[in-house]
Amino acid sequence: MSLAGAATLRFLGGAGTVTGSKYLIRAARCQVLLDCGLFQGLKELRLRNWSAPAFDPGKIDAVILSHAHLDHSGYLPRLVRGGFRGKVYCTSGTADLVRVLLMDSARLQEEEAENANRKGYSKHKPALALYTQQDAQAAFKLLRPCRYGEPMVVADGVRLLLRRAGHILGSSTIELMLGDADNPFRLVFSGDLGRWDQPILRDPEFVPAADVLLLESTYGDKVHPLDTAEQLARIVREAAERGGALVVPAFAIGRTQQLIWSLRLLEESGKIPELAVYIDSPMAINVSEIYTAHPEDHDLDMAALMRKDPSPFASRNMQLIQKWDDSQALLRKTGPMVIISSSGMATGGRVLQHLRTRLPDARSTVLLTGYQAQGTRGRLLQEGARTLRMFGEEISVRAKIEVLEGASAHADREDTLRWLAGFTSPPRQTFLVHGEAPHTDNLASVIRDRLGWQARPAVDGEEVVLSK
Repeated sequence: MSLAGAATLRFLGGAGTVTGSKYLIRAARCQVLLDCGLFQGLKELRLRNWSAPAFDPGKIDAVILSHAHLDHSGYLPRLVRGGFRGKVYCTSGTADLVRVLLMDSARLQEEEAENANRKGYSKHKPALALYTQQDAQAAFKLLRPCRYGEPMVVADGVRLLLRRAGHILGSSTIELMLGDADNPFRLVFSGDLGRWDQPILRDPEFVPAADVLLLESTYGDKVHPLDTAEQLARIVREAAERGGALVVPAFAIGRTQQLIWSLRLLEESGKIPELAVYIDSPMAINVSEIYTAHPEDHDLDMAALMRKDPSPFASRNMQLIQKWDDSQALLRKTGPMVIISSSGMATGGRVLQHLRTRLPDARSTVLLTGYQAQGTRGRLLQEGARTLRMFGEEISVRAKIEVLEGASAHADREDTLRWLAGFTSPPRQTFLVHGEAPHTDNLASVIRDRLGWQARPAVDGEEVVLSK
């Protein structure tokens, strides 16, 4: 069955940038949105969250989420506010994480608007939240969990198959089969690919075929170091010797759990001192519990540890900070310690309080453990900023800034090529998404040279015809 003139794909985010992942498929009888991500980072991108979408939310039949991170799911409450009433398909793990993450996102946005109105540092009168906790709760009613590897109909003439992506709990690749069931058009979206032989989660699963492939390219032209344990051990030891706090902005989903896992192993092997480790993120604490509740995603090491220890995400001297008053009290503590708090790019959350307190102290260390998008505070620190603007004031940066190379849960160039080798035949066209130039251009060149595939970066706003 030819789909020429009957089905199109449009890139409405996550093209030329690592945020705002949204890909709209218009078929003859339905409209489906792959991912529903929030734009983060640069102001010009964040303003797009407030603009009217390039489609009518009320006419979207289904949304399919690759995973729970905000740049892939965080626009969902805004979509519901705009009139979307279809179903949201994702894995069970993603559904559980989305409920935690979106409620936290809505709460933070409400608090930011309230603070801006009280302190008068917003240009908008009054400052408003992008969406509310009530909007998030309305979105949760639309979630429809799916199993890995079980095809299901999600819209008229559209079938869905999810496979493990290995990025975070519940992350999946998405295969859409459009049109004739005997000879469908196959659109595959990699979502955010993970890495092989990493702790906690199973490896990414191969996909055999696609007519069109959307491929993430966050670290497309980079090669991660094989082992980050020694680097992490050095950073912790040196931070302790400096006598100040080691502040780690970390994503509540995935990165925090990996860090705790690594710190536990380093302590047990005697490679780092036993420091007080504070997890100052209620969401990360909840997420760790969700991680233990989904054995379908656990690798062999995680499964074995779970049989011995029902609380695998704990170092020897770890304290969980839930209450705001306890978080504020932590700001006054001195001496060597580890503080892990979200968000991972320092765009919001409790970590901002710790950064405001610790950055001016030359004894402090700040450890960046993942990709820092353009325009984020994490990116500014990574690039050597001497001041950082937070809460309407300029904060001096005297702390030592460290970057943990290779800690990312994103596939690098070789991981990506390994996954692509699983295809039995090349896609007719591969579009590189969820990446920034020049990384996308470099990966496209590698794919063309090594594999002989048709590959190029996706263009924001571009619409392509899906045809056999």
